[in-house]
Amino acid sequence: MNSDSTAPVLVWFRDDHRLSDNPALSGAAATGSQVLCFYVLDDASEGIRPLGGAARWWLHGSLKALSEALERAGSSLLVLRGSALGLVDSVVRKTGASAIYWNRRYGAAEIAVDSAIKKRLSDGGTKVHSCSGRLLHEPWEITNQSGKPFQVFTPYLRAVKARSIKPPLPAPRRLEGGVWTPSILNQAAPIAELGLEPTSPDWAGGIWHEWQRGELAAQAKLSHFIETGLKGYAEGRDRPSKAGTSRLSPHLRFGEISPRQVWRSVMNAVAAEPGLERDADKFLSEIVWRDFTHQLLHFHPHLPDRPHSSRFESFPWIEDRLSLKAWQRGRTGYPIVDAGMRQLWQTGWMHNRVRMITASFMVKHLLTDWRQGEAWFWDTLVDADPANNAFSWQWIAGSGPDSAPFHRIFNPVTQGEKFDPEGDYIRTYVPELAQLPRAFIHKPWEAPPAVLRETGVVLGETYPHPIVPHGPARERALKAFRSMRDLTFAPSD
Repeated sequence: MNSDSTAPVLVWFRDDHRLSDNPALSGAAATGSQVLCFYVLDDASEGIRPLGGAARWWLHGSLKALSEALERAGSSLLVLRGSALGLVDSVVRKTGASAIYWNRRYGAAEIAVDSAIKKRLSDGGTKVHSCSGRLLHEPWEITNQSGKPFQVFTPYLRAVKARSIKPPLPAPRRLEGGVWTPSILNQAAPIAELGLEPTSPDWAGGIWHEWQRGELAAQAKLSHFIETGLKGYAEGRDRPSKAGTSRLSPHLRFGEISPRQVWRSVMNAVAAEPGLERDADKFLSEIVWRDFTHQLLHFHPHLPDRPHSSRFESFPWIEDRLSLKAWQRGRTGYPIVDAGMRQLWQTGWMHNRVRMITASFMVKHLLTDWRQGEAWFWDTLVDADPANNAFSWQWIAGSGPDSAPFHRIFNPVTQGEKFDPEGDYIRTYVPELAQLPRAFIHKPWEAPPAVLRETGVVLGETYPHPIVPHGPARERALKAFRSMRDLTFAPSD
């Protein structure tokens, strides 16, 4: 072990791209030693899932912003690419670091990597400090009366509300930056050379227009939401045409802001304006939901690729590539579904209510395996989170813990009429229908020929006919479910 008091300490950043409320960074800074910070793009370790295209785009800007923030604080960010086990060990040896700090991860593959690294370093005499910096509570901290993790969200939420939330940590005022040795710098992979952003073709134009990445952008977005969006959130969150949500999800996904920071800021707003309590309670339950999904993934690592309920292993999915492609492209003939899928493609994000509608349509109207949708969202969402994405798709499919029952099949027309009553969301993302009157915006196939002519809509040409009729598709889905379970069900809403 290096006992030299001048030896540096290391901070390994992993989807916690911020200086404030970063326990690993604060712990390293508190030692008074030189702080060397690095990031590993691990696309070689066994079981580590490669990021999708939209998330890779976000990662590029997030790392760039983190690097700039560290430089302002007196340090820098070294970026490496490859297997973390070998690279981290190499960095420790070549720097002579006395300790390494990181914030914990909760996926099975990531835990396996971290455990192997921790054992190797500890055996070699290097102190390893793993910190809690990603969630409100660690997955094993919130348990039921039997000491087991919750499987249902509502009691989990009650248990969280009964506990206090630790206050967020301030960013270190100044970091004592160190100097990387030439042998390590020779291994560096400059952010611009990682190939994270698309080039030819550059499909990210709409995403560039929609988002700013980094800790400063995250803090600004939180402040803006509290000032303009928190009031009325409980109702406004379900209207996709309105700016009724925080849009913090990609910032939370990459750790540019912490859930404790969000919690503290919202509670401060409620303290200043008690009338916000109902809206704040609803919003903060979404932050707790994020913790809940990570707890589930931690204890059920198969969620992204295998039904949690073994009964769904035998579900009779249909492989229909043309229908799946129509869904992916927003060409299903159902305007609210198509608007959502096009918003996703254009901006790398989709309103949460519409995520449920589009996912239900794919799983139940098309009888397409939920894993196809999970993979598409993984590739196209800037906030593609391994826990929330997997759990949400299993929730829709009825196969996950605390899931919606399969026989709850959304009618895409009535869902559109309920949550986008004026059709403004559809007009934004399905412009070929923009001139249709409200009465037909959610069901253009019912518009009289004269209305279609006047608005320039030619069904089957400028906009598709529905690829499946709702009623028969619903009955087909229920029949498939009955064939698996041999049960009868009450009508869906």
